[in-house]
Amino acid sequence: MSDSPCPFCDLPADRMILQNPVVYAMWDGYPVSPGHVLVVTRRHVAGWAETTAAERDALWRAVELARAEIEKHHSPDGYNVGINDGAAAGQTIFHLHLHVIPRYEGDVEDPRGGIRHVIAAKADYWSG
Repeated sequence: MSDSPCPFCDLPADRMILQNPVVYAMWDGYPVSPGHVLVVTRRHVAGWAETTAAERDALWRAVELARAEIEKHHSPDGYNVGINDGAAAGQTIFHLHLHVIPRYEGDVEDPRGGIRHVIAAKADYWSG
């Protein structure tokens, strides 16, 4: 974790593409693919276990709204949705956020296994 200011706590409203009193969404500053969106809790919590039921509901509702916003600008063929929850899971900003990552035919050679590729050696469970 870091002592530096949280980049999500004081995000200017003009960076937000969706917002409500509980969560907001923005285009990712370092997108994995065109249209990559982050859905962020307004309340500063580091991980999923710290969220309230209302925050969890708002996050998942916002994922659907983010998909609709992405589809206004892009034509993805699929999506990966995920959370890096904790340093061991790759979290670098310790303010909870969900990644909504549009996927496009041909963006990787073999997309099978999807999110399982976070541990590459265990991604291919079908051919062994």
